[in-house]
Amino acid sequence: MTPRLDMIGLVVSDMAASLAFYRRLGFALPADADAQPHVEAELPGGLRIAWDTEDTVRSFDPSWTRPTGGDRRELAFRCDSPAEVDALYAELTGAGHPGHLKPWDAFWGQRYAVVLDPDGCGVSLFAAL
Repeated sequence: MTPRLDMIGLVVSDMAASLAFYRRLGFALPADADAQPHVEAELPGGLRIAWDTEDTVRSFDPSWTRPTGGDRRELAFRCDSPAEVDALYAELTGAGHPGHLKPWDAFWGQRYAVVLDPDGCGVSLFAAL
């Protein structure tokens, strides 16, 4: 048997804030999930994404500590057009999420931007030029 990637797990400080951010990126997550210690969503193609609070992780790994210095992870979201990159960046930063890299035309042929999620992790937005 060959292992296959089945789920991406995110450890979050504030479940409600994190889910609100990812709802703006198109995740259909029920409102009652905000109070849960573990939340999962299935992505197209069957891959899953999950959010766990720091307390949940510490419940089975008491030695876990919040990472410091540098990004913990990065997710990248493909947009349909360069204009969508700009609009989504404006929406997210307008909602109070810090922008890390304003939209720009990258030398590798994409419109590219990075905004930070509620835990300070980079979330890339990109589209082909």
